Amino acid sequence: MRRDITFTSEGQQCAGWFFLPDGAGSDARVPAVVIANAITAVKEMYLDNFGERLAAAGIAALASDYRHYGGSDGEPRSQIDPEEQLDDIRNAISWLANQPEVDPDRIGGWGISFGGAHLMFLAPFDRRLKALVAVVPSAVANIAVLERGMGAEGAAGFLSFLTQTRTANYATGEVGRIKVATDGQEPAMVPGPLAYQFYTTAQQTVAPSWRNEVTLASIEKMIAYDPTWPVQRITPTPLRVVAAERDEFIPFDLLKETFERAAEPKDLIVLPCGHVDVYNTDPWLTQASDAGIEWFHQHL
Repeated sequence: MRRDITFTSEGQQCAGWFFLPDGAGSDARVPAVVIANAITAVKEMYLDNFGERLAAAGIAALASDYRHYGGSDGEPRSQIDPEEQLDDIRNAISWLANQPEVDPDRIGGWGISFGGAHLMFLAPFDRRLKALVAVVPSAVANIAVLERGMGAEGAAGFLSFLTQTRTANYATGEVGRIKVATDGQEPAMVPGPLAYQFYTTAQQTVAPSWRNEVTLASIEKMIAYDPTWPVQRITPTPLRVVAAERDEFIPFDLLKETFERAAEPKDLIVLPCGHVDVYNTDPWLTQASDAGIEWFHQHL
């Protein structure tokens, strides 16, 4: 069963979907998982694929839109602030813990891409999370990814562009924006046909609220965000990472370095697929989902 809900996050409302197993109730409390979404994504971008599978396996799940996105409050729209999104996840956990059908001592975290990185960052500081599954997580230092993609000189030039734009916009109050994805013909946060096809297909089929834009301030905040430094402190929270061997966006060697710094208990599963394949393409969707369900059954 899926229920539309809202919860309060720092005075604003976040829109979510609450997935409940059959038979769950105050006299039969079940484990629950907070689902942390990918970069710029809204919950309609295939999170029901995972929420429904978790509920069918006896695990409640909460998928929601971060502030500034989808059905949630927040201005300016299409803004990513990692600190705000971490607060949204914390508040989602609090909402879950207060539901009569949920066992508050058996709450886990399931995150995809940027959401997986968020959970790996948050877990050492929020021990309400009793188990983690991070699927194709961007658990890498973002500045390192930028420098690898653009080179040190190119990265420095891009940072200079951001700061110059900030100076210009300060005088006018304008909110600078850039496309999330393009087919390569104009600047974008994630240029290239793969991301463009993934996002535009989702927008045209299941997620009409998604906007192909992100604020330039978001780019600044993301580049400065390093979700990797607390990873060695995740223990004793069990961590399972499901990685894509042919990930086009997250350098596998950098992700593996982050994983290796985490202490036990931990587990790494590498699927022979690309980054977006796990969202809605079988067998990778089913394999990633089954890996998460198995981990939660073992540790929640």
